[in-house]
Amino acid sequence: MNFQNHLFEARKKTGLSQEMVAEKLGVSRQTISKWETGETIPDLYQSKRLAQLYQLSLDELIELDVDLKEIEKIIKNTDEKRESKID
Repeated sequence: MNFQNHLFEARKKTGLSQEMVAEKLGVSRQTISKWETGETIPDLYQSKRLAQLYQLSLDELIELDVDLKEIEKIIKNTDEKRESKID
């Protein structure tokens, strides 16, 4: 699950609408929508406020499910590209 999905799921679990969240944070409903669709992301200050509103820690809110094998593959590919440029 990615960050925007975490935002959406956390909001749904609290039973709040985008409009209610927007009002509590002093932003537009469109801003909340953009955060939840991944078009933009909240800054750290707003992320902390969202976590408090959703009764989560900031870590819980931003936790991303990243596959370790995928990270290792990216690192390996990056290393191989660097080595080929040096040769």
